[in-house]
Amino acid sequence: MATSFSPSNSVTVTTADKFIPDIWSDEIVAAYKKNLVLANLVMKMNFKGKKGDTVHIPAPTRGTANAKVATDAVTLIAATESEVTISINKHYEYSRLIEDIVEAQALNSMRNFYTSDAGYALARQVDTDLVQLGRSANGGTAGAAAYAAAYIGGDGTTAYVAANNNESALTDASIRRTIQRLDDNDTPMDNRFFLIPPSSRNTLMGLARYTEQAFVGNGNAIRTGEIGNLYGIPVFTSSNADTTSGSGAARVCLMGHKDAMVLVEQVGIRSQVQYKQEYLATLFTSDTLYGVAALRNAATVGAAKSSAMFALAVPA
Repeated sequence: MATSFSPSNSVTVTTADKFIPDIWSDEIVAAYKKNLVLANLVMKMNFKGKKGDTVHIPAPTRGTANAKVATDAVTLIAATESEVTISINKHYEYSRLIEDIVEAQALNSMRNFYTSDAGYALARQVDTDLVQLGRSANGGTAGAAAYAAAYIGGDGTTAYVAANNNESALTDASIRRTIQRLDDNDTPMDNRFFLIPPSSRNTLMGLARYTEQAFVGNGNAIRTGEIGNLYGIPVFTSSNADTTSGSGAARVCLMGHKDAMVLVEQVGIRSQVQYKQEYLATLFTSDTLYGVAALRNAATVGAAKSSAMFALAVPA
């Protein structure tokens, strides 16, 4: 006997709601953006939908003005321009295989945790790559630690020595000296930032100079990690601030300009859900594809430090 067939038995967006990833994607993107700190402070380039694995950014040399001598020809500026290349080679993912029995019995809060956790994990990875990029930006050598070319936080003039771990708590003098280094390198006054670990936030709260700057919360501490403004520079705290190696590890503060580094996103945060019948489970994956590089890395001061980024070693 023939079985009746009715369109009312079709799989609809209502009956297949559990397998439609739009909500997952929205929640993950929201969590990702909420947890980004340094990535929101440096230059960001959108490379989405474009082919290729390398981005080339021209890095022209600044010219100088020449006096015009009467009856003489103008002085031509001869310069061979260089470029900065960014390899898009960082592909990170976050995946969970959720069995049907869990899907049937677990509370909706389980999904909320996974989406939030995925956003946090990917955001932390992006920030880590940028924070550790500050190592080569300050040291001048790829893979060299920022603290290898950092100054100690106490006076801002003494070089940090990994062998004896001579870090020191932030002082007003060290902050002002670091600002001067940026000024000496003709780093623009706007779009600067100061990224510090929690230990240095604790120190800043006890500095009279800091509290005198009308330090008032405005909600940004929750949304972006910004905790105030010091000498015209926004201050951000991050538990992801770099850490020195070895025993008695110190932390690293980074003061820099937006153009010190660049983040190129080829594939932004995306989420995909696929039902795996062989496992009677749903595979949930969120991933991103990007590249990072130092932009202003001119050897103008000290040990080939970045002209737009300086580090201070402070206690953990």
